[in-house]
Amino acid sequence: MATTESNPIIKVLITMHPGMDTMDFVVPLEILSQARHNPADDTTKVFQIAFCAEKEHTVSTQGASFRAHMEYDEAHSRLDEFDILIVPGGRATELLWDNEAAEKKHEPLIEPLALIKAYSDIQVKDPKKERTLFAVCTGSMFLAQQGILNGLSATTHPDFYTQFENVCKESAQKGLSERCDLMEERYVVNNLRYDLGNLDENPYVRRKADARRPSVMARKGSNAWKESNTRRESIARRAEIKLGGLRVITTGGITCAMDASLYLVSIMANEECAIEIAKAMQYEWKKGIVVDGIDI
Repeated sequence: MATTESNPIIKVLITMHPGMDTMDFVVPLEILSQARHNPADDTTKVFQIAFCAEKEHTVSTQGASFRAHMEYDEAHSRLDEFDILIVPGGRATELLWDNEAAEKKHEPLIEPLALIKAYSDIQVKDPKKERTLFAVCTGSMFLAQQGILNGLSATTHPDFYTQFENVCKESAQKGLSERCDLMEERYVVNNLRYDLGNLDENPYVRRKADARRPSVMARKGSNAWKESNTRRESIARRAEIKLGGLRVITTGGITCAMDASLYLVSIMANEECAIEIAKAMQYEWKKGIVVDGIDI
């Protein structure tokens, strides 16, 4: 996280792979790039976004070509800089097969799975910084295969529910871990830092019935973001949570990624900003679900 005066600049890295879904990539980019701390001041952008890939140009499954800011080798060397890692889906089944074949040959993980695993490992080793891993649509299966979703709740595109559950089962057995809880939701958030306030009045997120009740000392938005990386009690609390407090967000299909991206804007900047972006897109922002919410 960098800062300009009092406003935090949140650094985002989006992975790219051949055959990724165009909209999985474009939707978070479109929404996050519109976020401003002050809607009237274009210099107050909330997010600084970069793309990484195996080579300079990546072609999506729809035939669109995207240019990367950096290759994966550089992304690995700079990974600690980024506050959010976004993983588009697309061609997930083939990538999982390719990665399984590489593992059997004792070869390195293929990308973007290697970067995803490295990002999760960084948070476990160094929970002082708040980080978010955001998988769009079938991108959640990359997280599942690497064991990142073990013991968490998650979702994916409905057409892939069965395959997703199988991947989660195999990963849990391999790691002798608790299985991922598949939820038929638009998006699922684990290790939430922000309190949800009055759930009867909040139309954007819901909490599981067994989760902690809202705290009257809730801290939200950009001020909370800055505090969470400096408050001693926040760092200590994060270290005790699964994955070192790594926030993990998974989504269903592409409109669900719109919902989750707007949600991310609402917690990283403010709710008013997210509402304005949804209004400009003529989109009705819908609910997801939040699991294991804590105020740190």
